[in-house]
Amino acid sequence: MDVDPVIKSYPDIGAQAFGKMGRAIISIFMYLELFLLAVELLIMEGDNLHKLYPYVHFHILGIEVGGKQAFIVLTALVLLPTTWLSSLSRLAYVSAGGILASVILVFTVFWIGAFEGVGFRENGDLWRFNGLPMAISLYTFCYCGHAVFPTLCTSMKDKNQFPKVLIVCFVLSTISYGSMAVIGYLMYGENLMSQVTLNLPTKNISSKIAIYTTLVSPITKYAIIVSPMAIALEETLTLHNNKLIKLIIRTVLVISTVIVALVVPFFGYVMAFIGAFLSISAAVLFPCLCYLKINKASRKFGVELVFILVILVLGLFVAVIGTYVSIRDIVKHVSTK
Repeated sequence: MDVDPVIKSYPDIGAQAFGKMGRAIISIFMYLELFLLAVELLIMEGDNLHKLYPYVHFHILGIEVGGKQAFIVLTALVLLPTTWLSSLSRLAYVSAGGILASVILVFTVFWIGAFEGVGFRENGDLWRFNGLPMAISLYTFCYCGHAVFPTLCTSMKDKNQFPKVLIVCFVLSTISYGSMAVIGYLMYGENLMSQVTLNLPTKNISSKIAIYTTLVSPITKYAIIVSPMAIALEETLTLHNNKLIKLIIRTVLVISTVIVALVVPFFGYVMAFIGAFLSISAAVLFPCLCYLKINKASRKFGVELVFILVILVLGLFVAVIGTYVSIRDIVKHVSTK
């Protein structure tokens, strides 16, 4: 983006490096990643609301909908109006709440482990090689929001501050995700579920705070995840100024994420698939390949090239193995559903 001011999005970077084919491939991976991330937020909301209210159900056109599926639909209805905001600067104030929610969540879970009788006494296998692809895939998923970075950068008033934004974002995210992983494992060990909040006792006030805080996350993030997909469709259809069509496009996107969330409601396995197949490709493989193509100096043999090649080889390994394991688990659970 610094080299060419015309570049406004991640697909533009692909086009700069590899032409129309590069734009098409990166667009497919990026928007599929964002779409499934939006699906994950709905699944997470459904899981946690169902834990709080396990007996809620209602009827739609004579069909009884209950449990997690009911909450997925209700969540989508609540989130739908937020997707109609087309300005990312307005969404920034909404998404800022997600940062506060993450801090509260980590602190609350730690509090439950330290002061409410759960403790940090679980002892399991510290290292299990056959779980490595799944673990790396899950952790990579934590950074899948980077596909939105070019869009965020272009929406900033002072783009020179963007590198600082990235540094702060990655440091705080790594501390947050890493500490939550360690705390959750020490608390529940082998019994840790796909979301630590699903392990927490619902009778405690602190547990309810943790779960309700988790419920805030999709509200703060869902719209900003859907926005790049909606903008891309609007630009493709050249319908930027038609407000009615923009509302229809965003509504259809929300409906489609609800359908997928209802069909494949497996939070951990879907997360692993996104991390292994999409996030590794969009966050590790494509940036390295585009950088090598655009920056000719980087192709000269040296320390930089060696590091890039190592990253590519490791990334490809994780992508292949992690994708296979996650798809296998998803198919297994769908067939036994």
